[in-house]
Amino acid sequence: MARLLVVHHSPAPMMSALTEAVIAGAHDDEVEGVEVVVRQALEASAADVLAADGYLLGTTANFGYMSGALKHFFDTIFLEAGGALSDDGSASAGARQGKRPYGLWVHGRYDTTGAVRSVQSIVGALPWVPAAAVLEVLGDVTEEHREAAYELGGTLAALLTP
Repeated sequence: MARLLVVHHSPAPMMSALTEAVIAGAHDDEVEGVEVVVRQALEASAADVLAADGYLLGTTANFGYMSGALKHFFDTIFLEAGGALSDDGSASAGARQGKRPYGLWVHGRYDTTGAVRSVQSIVGALPWVPAAAVLEVLGDVTEEHREAAYELGGTLAALLTP
């Protein structure tokens, strides 16, 4: 059975609403043969990453960067999960071996640009490839945002179906 790992930091109600929608989408009745594993960013491990076939990442945008919790996740799993950097500190081409799909959702009050860029720069050095457009939500979470989050979860899960 394929495994989809959902790693998130959802400290506020609006981020929690998006996270719940992403998880619900990953559990959509149309998706079969995919186990969805949900971990808080501070609890996710390299073993979780290595056991997964795809990833969904959720973070708040904090002061132009991803949440400290998601950064901690990356710091603790990076090398064991196949992260590779070139001598100049950029993503290594070797990180693209054995590609696994990922999706990302980010919630911010005013801007998500830096948070998205920071996640993408780290993920670019892992053997993961984007499988869906980044869901960026500013301000209040609407029904449209919830639907987009549901679709993101469903899309990643569907990609892993046997």
